Amino acid sequence: MPETQCLAYDAESIALAARLILGGQPVAVATETVYGLAADATNGEAVAAIYAAKGRPAFNPLIVHVPDLAAADALAILPPAAIRLADALWPGPLTLVAPLRAQSPIAALATAGLPTVALRVPAHPAMRDLLNASGRPLAAPSANASNGISPTQAGHVLRSLGGRIPLVIDAGRCAVGVESTIVAVEGDGLRLLRPGPIAPEQMTEITGLAVARAQGGGIESPGQMPQHYAPSKPLRLRAETPLPGEWLIGFGDVAGDVSLSRGGDLTEAAARLFELLHAADAGPAARIAVASIPATGLGLAINDRLKRAASKPNGAG
Repeated sequence: MPETQCLAYDAESIALAARLILGGQPVAVATETVYGLAADATNGEAVAAIYAAKGRPAFNPLIVHVPDLAAADALAILPPAAIRLADALWPGPLTLVAPLRAQSPIAALATAGLPTVALRVPAHPAMRDLLNASGRPLAAPSANASNGISPTQAGHVLRSLGGRIPLVIDAGRCAVGVESTIVAVEGDGLRLLRPGPIAPEQMTEITGLAVARAQGGGIESPGQMPQHYAPSKPLRLRAETPLPGEWLIGFGDVAGDVSLSRGGDLTEAAARLFELLHAADAGPAARIAVASIPATGLGLAINDRLKRAASKPNGAG
């Protein structure tokens, strides 16, 4: 593959990206959460190209992005509670897992062969423009090598996937900074498969249904791998002071070498999380430490990502 192009987000770069997608190639584009690696979700070979570029296990399903609720309803059987959530929270950082419709055009590889599909209507104009220009539902996991730190800037994508994909559309820093909330909507309740920007309490208020946490078992949706979002260096959590050789990412009263949010703002912390992990991973320190983050609101999503990032197979960190 030739060198990866990085072009500013405009009508011409979107048109080029759409042509590449219709030709079966994946391209990286900003969403409001993180940069996604988008390809035609109805084309099995195009979806395979995502897995190849990322080095992603084929049993890990992908989120399929669509332009609106009507497009989602054409692909999946959406229960009434799912439609209430979509009406209230789409476009936005919420992914709904629902049963595939019979004869759905979504490639089996995008769902990892599961009878369900993960669907999201993104809010970022770059991804929305690409959906409209390509006229396809777009499978789009985070645009980074599998298990690496998720990208919130175009430069992060280039460092991880440069030379593996043809194009990155640079639309600046992602506003939210952590991946979407993923929820399975079932007859009598909701199951939270991945914490994210949309809190369980907000979903209960909209639907009147309790939200249960997923309890182990197999992979049902993206973002459930035990090790994920990981830097190459060991990562220690709930740190108050750095140990020798550590670079400390602080929060609130823990100043650190740099801080997710000196004022203890969880929204700011979420937006900066992957950016600072990238900086720590590229820096001179041999190890990374992160201060404690409150387990409330967006803190649930931040702690989920940090726990997975610290789960090294060799036990380090």
